[in-house]
Amino acid sequence: MFLNDNFLLTTDMAQQLFHEHAKPMPIIDYHCHLDPKEIYENKPFPNITAAWLYGDHYKWRLMRANGVPESNITGDASDYDKFVAWARTVPKIIGNPLYSWTHLELRRFFGITELLNEESAPRIWEEVNQKLATEPFKRRNIIKNCNVKIVCTTDDPADDLSYHQALKQEEHDFKVLPTFRPDKALNIDAIGFKEWIQKLGQVVGTTINSYSDLLGALKQRVDFFHDNGCRLSDHALDVLRYQASNLQVVERVFAKRLAGEELSQEEITMYRTELLSSLIGFYYEKNWTMQLHLHAYRNNNTPMFEKLGPDTGYDGINDLSITEALSKMLDQAECRQGLPKTILYSLNPNDYPALLALMGCYQKDTAGKIQLGSGWWYNDTRNGMRQQLTMFADHSVLSHFVGMLTDSRSFLSYTRHEYFRRVLCELVGEWVERGEAPNDVTLLEQMVEDISYRNASEYFGFQLC
Repeated sequence: MFLNDNFLLTTDMAQQLFHEHAKPMPIIDYHCHLDPKEIYENKPFPNITAAWLYGDHYKWRLMRANGVPESNITGDASDYDKFVAWARTVPKIIGNPLYSWTHLELRRFFGITELLNEESAPRIWEEVNQKLATEPFKRRNIIKNCNVKIVCTTDDPADDLSYHQALKQEEHDFKVLPTFRPDKALNIDAIGFKEWIQKLGQVVGTTINSYSDLLGALKQRVDFFHDNGCRLSDHALDVLRYQASNLQVVERVFAKRLAGEELSQEEITMYRTELLSSLIGFYYEKNWTMQLHLHAYRNNNTPMFEKLGPDTGYDGINDLSITEALSKMLDQAECRQGLPKTILYSLNPNDYPALLALMGCYQKDTAGKIQLGSGWWYNDTRNGMRQQLTMFADHSVLSHFVGMLTDSRSFLSYTRHEYFRRVLCELVGEWVERGEAPNDVTLLEQMVEDISYRNASEYFGFQLC
């Protein structure tokens, strides 16, 4: 039966591991894109479209593939018409994980078991919207009711973290912690770089006139973030290049950019290499975990980018080489001061063997110090999760894996943790069935509970509520 209690759980061992051990574990969502202001203000959603479709480029891509006009996706159509357009799309996407996720969210959050389609859309719209207007469906209550203990948002170094601070004072059932994401500092060639440097200077109370000033400002912000509970950094490194340089050269590159001069690719690479190396040193000193998100290929389709901007469903997968540049970056950090705990995500699963091989070269002192990040974006499907878990097990110590995250802007994405835990238990159960793992519940329950929850708490050093 569709989405019954044992969906994906094809063996007795899988069912026992999930229902008795993985399912009741709390959630640590150590990487997401929820807005801390929204969490703090705790407003109800006006309707299911606002909760479900705003900003969800997973759904937008499928709607476009189903021929839905852009007006009913990101345009000026009513929220109801956008919901109906998604409802018309859903019956066509059997086999896509969003078919399961859509109905799983309807069941877990709203108790609706009816299939979503054009005919059921009006009834579901009314029933869901009535519930969304009630107290249990305010933002914070959704988080609490999903048994979430930690939410790590994604935050620019210039952010004042005022909503994190306010939540720390008011909220006692879960924590909302910042993550340091200095992409705007690294992207020296980006439009708006000079304006961002001015903003950062205003935040730290000084004018940033040199690269050394920039390093000082970023170090100050790392200290500030740490004092506000931050224990992770994050980087979107869509293309990873490496070119060693020195402080004098990078000072000249920085000065050229502030003067409005064009930079060569070599100069950009030297700057990014040197700055990232310095940031890695900051993270090591703080015992933070560094996350590297690799190999997205951003903003394909120029007309739609010009119309809608980034993060609207027009990103693909990069297939450039990764090994040499990443190895040099990791090795430089190890030679300078040592590597912080590091999670390597790639949007291209073909990178997994190279990442896993490099991980093994830098494991040291801490259990699971270098991690292969969970199946990300195009890979957080059942098949993608199984591939990531299997390759992690093949080449490293899966029992130390820190588990699933939402990487989402939606408050209704926490069912992805259930989905992941089912896939994990399904896979372990298959290993037992084939004789690849012992039929030892005590041994295996420890493994699935650690991966579902405990490893993340220990690895990141979180103090829970």
